[in-house]
Amino acid sequence: MEKSKEWLIQWLCDAHAMEEQAQTMLSGMLHRIENYPELSDRVSIHLSETKVQAERVRGCLEAFGEETSFMKDAAAKLFATAQIASGVFAGDEVLKGSLAGYSFEHMEIASYTMLSAAAEACNESEVTLVCQQNLREEVAMAEWLHNHLSSTTTDFLARDSKSKI
Repeated sequence: MEKSKEWLIQWLCDAHAMEEQAQTMLSGMLHRIENYPELSDRVSIHLSETKVQAERVRGCLEAFGEETSFMKDAAAKLFATAQIASGVFAGDEVLKGSLAGYSFEHMEIASYTMLSAAAEACNESEVTLVCQQNLREEVAMAEWLHNHLSSTTTDFLARDSKSKI
């Protein structure tokens, strides 16, 4: 069981870095989608959720007497910053951001599903509850994005055709 707990701790560090990356990505996206108020509002809500998720994961690590991984967190933030910078020059940045966000949400869903199973296998009920709460929030965001991809696309196309007139 001790090796299983070591894996759980390592994966919690990965999850914290993932949430740091998500915060950076969402913050970067938020500054450039003001013409899409519904999307902007939902991204803002999820950014707040993401900050809480990172703190929950940090709390799990602290309960084990562990810390987050500075290197993993820094690498995740750097990767997110590069991703944001690459989208600045795209004319369809809002759609590329929506696609990236939708994909990232599914990675988070998979991560929290795995973490929940690992925590349960290690008899870590508090960690299981944290992972399940984070999972519910990620599923809700993924569903929201899925349900709004069509309207975001048509809004983009309408705005783009008006700007060409």
